[in-house]
Amino acid sequence: MKLKKSLGQHFLKDESIIKQIVDALKEDSFTNLLEVGPGGGALTKYLIQIPDINFKAVELDDTKTAYLQKNYPVLKDKIIAQSFLNIDAPFDEPFVVIGNFPYNISTQILFKVLDWRNQVPVVIGMFQKEVAERAASKEGSKVYGVLSVLIQAFYQVDYLFDVSNECFTPPPKVQSGVIRLRRRKIDLNYTSEKSFRLLVKTAFGQRRKTLRNAVKGMFSPEVLQDEIFNKRAEALSLEDFAALTFRMNGA
Repeated sequence: MKLKKSLGQHFLKDESIIKQIVDALKEDSFTNLLEVGPGGGALTKYLIQIPDINFKAVELDDTKTAYLQKNYPVLKDKIIAQSFLNIDAPFDEPFVVIGNFPYNISTQILFKVLDWRNQVPVVIGMFQKEVAERAASKEGSKVYGVLSVLIQAFYQVDYLFDVSNECFTPPPKVQSGVIRLRRRKIDLNYTSEKSFRLLVKTAFGQRRKTLRNAVKGMFSPEVLQDEIFNKRAEALSLEDFAALTFRMNGA
């Protein structure tokens, strides 16, 4: 099957890895499942065998869509031929998202999931290892940043396992990792999502500086005397950022 480099396509061929991903998916119960970027159907062939679920896939490449429909007739009318980034929610009820996600848009995919977070309780996905580690990292880590905080504000993120580039055809130049997102049961307490996002992005925008220097325009001089502002952004937990929104100018 022909690959399209522009779509960042690398086909997963390692059956043991594929089964590990499907086994991780089955740890949660669900009725509706969306697969992103089924490609040659490595995951799809197992997903369509899961009993009593509604399955849909989103695939931008029309040659892959034709291949899938020919080889898996059950997929008739179940493939959305668009970019994942442009589609509306494919189910009216809650749905789980799974995929070997295209690496060139993987961060955008995670933010798209955030837009749907009230409908998506679980995501299992393979990403470039660097993105997977960033999504799952905790405060104090060098790769902890905007992505980590904004995703973990709504989801518990678990890094499940590494995937070698030898597990793909053709082998990508980067290593991969599989992560699981499970929606948090208790929401963070902040003044507004807008303030929280602005604070996080501003704080990490100058991550080498102390928080005091990075966000000084957002707090009064009195508030900035607090010791927490001696820290850098990467030292603050989600709860620290959330609590600070109540002390921002105009809060």
